[in-house]
Amino acid sequence: MKALSLEGVGHSFGQRRVLDAISFSVAEGAMCILLGRNGAGKTTLFSLATGLYHARSGQIDVFGHSMRTDPAAALAQMGVVFQQQTLDFDLTAAENLRYHASLHGLGASISEARLREELGRLEVLDRRDEPVRSLSGGQRRRVEIARALMHRPRILLLDEPTTGLDVPGRRAIEQHVRALCRERGVAVLWATHFLEEVSADDDLVVLHQGRVRWAGGARHVATSLAVDGLADAFDLLTETA
Repeated sequence: MKALSLEGVGHSFGQRRVLDAISFSVAEGAMCILLGRNGAGKTTLFSLATGLYHARSGQIDVFGHSMRTDPAAALAQMGVVFQQQTLDFDLTAAENLRYHASLHGLGASISEARLREELGRLEVLDRRDEPVRSLSGGQRRRVEIARALMHRPRILLLDEPTTGLDVPGRRAIEQHVRALCRERGVAVLWATHFLEEVSADDDLVVLHQGRVRWAGGARHVATSLAVDGLADAFDLLTETA
């Protein structure tokens, strides 16, 4: 089943076309990497997929629910981590998660159990009662991921989740998200410009100048373009038209 489906999605800001005829899907339980350089249109695509904007054209479905006609049902299936941090810095980590849980109608006992579970899995449970502003960048990002998982979404969308983190922090978050795919069957759309965050087993969508330049299994991109590896393939696909 398709966790996320985009068909012919386009969007403009005034006269500037930023996304043009975007079509791809994320399978249930799959890890899909949306790879593109800065300015490729990744954040705009995330804004459309999460309902912050309405696409000027095309269709976006989340587990069969249309973002245009049934957005509440679509968003209920989705957890999101935006590129810009969205935690309330004056609240503690736990308070941020409780507030999110309340928005999804979770009772206090369920909220507390999931709070402990998610913060524990991300190894920040010991910081639960500290204000977010006192946490490091990596710890804040882990709290954001924990928050996104509180309502048990079936798909997780992460927009450049490791930007600004050191290498160990980036690896820890990537490993955790990949474990969610394996162990919980959570579908993931992970936007990045870091080639090292792409694994051979991932599904891959290369976005450049608002268009999909390639989509398929990551292990096949180099051979399909007759180049030596992912870096050469990415350079070829993102040459300025």
